[in-house]
Amino acid sequence: MIALADEEKTVASPSQFSLKQLIAAVIFLGAALLLASIVPSIEIAWVTGLLMLTIYLFAFEVVGVDVAAISVMVLLGLTSVLAPWMGLEAGLVDNTHLFDGFASNAVMSIIAVMIIGAGLDKTGVMSKVAAFILKVGGTTEGRIIPIISATVGFISSFMQNVGAAALFLPVVSRISARSGLPMSRLLMPMGFTAILGGTMTMVGSSPLILLNDLILTSNKALPAEHQMETWGLFSVTPVGIALVATGILYFVLAGRFVLPKTKSESNTSGSDPMQYFQKVYGVYYALSELKVTAGSDLIGQKFDAVESKYRVRVIATKRPGSTNRIGPGALTRDVAIEKDMILGIVADPQSLTAFVEKYDLKKFPRLTVFADDLSASKSGIAEIVIPPGSSLIGQSARDIWMRKTYGLALIGLHRNGETLREGDDIRNMPLQAGDTLIVHTAWTALQRIEKDKNFVVVTTEYPREEMRPQKVGWAGLFFGIALFMVLFTDIRLSVALLTGAIGMILSGVLNIDEAYEAVSWKTVFLLASLIPLGLAVETTGTAKWIAEQVLVVVGHYDIWVIQLAVAVLATFFTLVMSNVGATVLLVPLAVNIAIGAGANPAVFALTVAIATSNSFLIPTHQVNALIMGPAGYRVSDFMKAGGIMTVLFLIVMMVMMNLVFE
Repeated sequence: MIALADEEKTVASPSQFSLKQLIAAVIFLGAALLLASIVPSIEIAWVTGLLMLTIYLFAFEVVGVDVAAISVMVLLGLTSVLAPWMGLEAGLVDNTHLFDGFASNAVMSIIAVMIIGAGLDKTGVMSKVAAFILKVGGTTEGRIIPIISATVGFISSFMQNVGAAALFLPVVSRISARSGLPMSRLLMPMGFTAILGGTMTMVGSSPLILLNDLILTSNKALPAEHQMETWGLFSVTPVGIALVATGILYFVLAGRFVLPKTKSESNTSGSDPMQYFQKVYGVYYALSELKVTAGSDLIGQKFDAVESKYRVRVIATKRPGSTNRIGPGALTRDVAIEKDMILGIVADPQSLTAFVEKYDLKKFPRLTVFADDLSASKSGIAEIVIPPGSSLIGQSARDIWMRKTYGLALIGLHRNGETLREGDDIRNMPLQAGDTLIVHTAWTALQRIEKDKNFVVVTTEYPREEMRPQKVGWAGLFFGIALFMVLFTDIRLSVALLTGAIGMILSGVLNIDEAYEAVSWKTVFLLASLIPLGLAVETTGTAKWIAEQVLVVVGHYDIWVIQLAVAVLATFFTLVMSNVGATVLLVPLAVNIAIGAGANPAVFALTVAIATSNSFLIPTHQVNALIMGPAGYRVSDFMKAGGIMTVLFLIVMMVMMNLVFE
């Protein structure tokens, strides 16, 4: 999935695409005007125009996908006021129902799933899973890959696949460190099966959670003989299991040919982190303590003037008569260096020597002033990935004052297989999704960063505050209660899942602030804001008209060919736009195509919801963007492995759906 947050494309800075966006805008505007001239009614013309606008905003990310969705929802609401000037009798959507998406079963279910997932993680379940995998799989790639993949596939069947992948990234890092297997051989199978696992249950991915609501919406505009039944929790499980099994077998049998072995596998949990960074990134960082002597030319200069020039990074300071300063809020680039100031420096030996000689500094043979603050038990070097959806994308470390705000001293940036270091202007480079940041930080600061949705911490084994393993029983109990209610009662999915979520809060597995932090509000607003667009597409007859045009082209073929065409269309849409957006746009279309072809409309709707998980060809899926940096993958790696997986997905999905739902 590309977004929900479940999926967003990885893009460069907006300025790089301004010309492309302008050209695309002209093309989309021309297409919208052309369609408006041939549609049968003014209502369909306006809805078609809004559809073209939505696809354009999603595909080219002129604004964030959530902002785009909210903007379209607001435009739909404004049509009630502007109707006379638009040639409409009434607005495209009744304003009394414009915000129904925020109270929808789908949105509340997603909120609950996120909280339940956070609760399971807080109890240390992931660490136990890693230990089990190592115990069963040993250090053999052929055994570890299927165990990791099957585990992540199962987890992602009950929670958002991006969440499952993010939770398991540190687990795979730990397994890689202890087994000696490169991260690049483990992360792609893990990421692909996290996506595939979302097809195993109706709560595994956002499109499947949303599907039943879309079916009920479609039923409002359908005659009695075409009314569709909603799908049960495990209705899709046979198809999902086949897809996950196919993914696992694919990597077990063909992994040696399609999986890369990069030089940038991430793993900082080995016994000697400094040695690890030297091996992986070709640099050696050491901690040193320097004193600014009385006659040094460094006095009066600011950190910013010397750090990049001499490839050194100040991570701690002490003025005469004051306390040590280290961590968030302690150091800024505009601090002036004073006489007798003690500096804690991280740098490679050659750069450090040149810096000391240039400014006649006194280098202590060992850490003394900062011996405690910079000890391995309190601070160290870590790897952090910028995930898709991070609010920091497009901003530089300098823009956000990274050292001051987060306590992260940036000393390296790994992007597209290349490692840039201090002195390469890394602090002025706009951050991109998938960037791996090499930072020196206090472990207490890293703990806070782990809770920040703008980062995914790859470094796993460092001294930290204990989690809540004593609450694992409560977490398991309320997860089990929620699952039981979903399986064996007629209560709504959202109520069942919220029962488990609130149970974890009341039992102390999570506090309320942690529960709020677990929710991706961007996902919530994106999903809720798109629901009115789907309603407009259906109630104005737009979906029916588009379906009629598609049937003109493929209607004379067998039903399975028409179904395959729908699946391919959904696959294409999910590569270039939000999978939720693709689902909202295509489900009404698929329903009308099925009715016109004499097929089962519910099955065609399900085809769309499943096919929107077929996103492996390029790293636009949020899971793929997440694993790209830590494993050192390139786009060509995804095209090589993902191209075959895309074809296998379509084949297995079509075969299984025609067997199960015949």
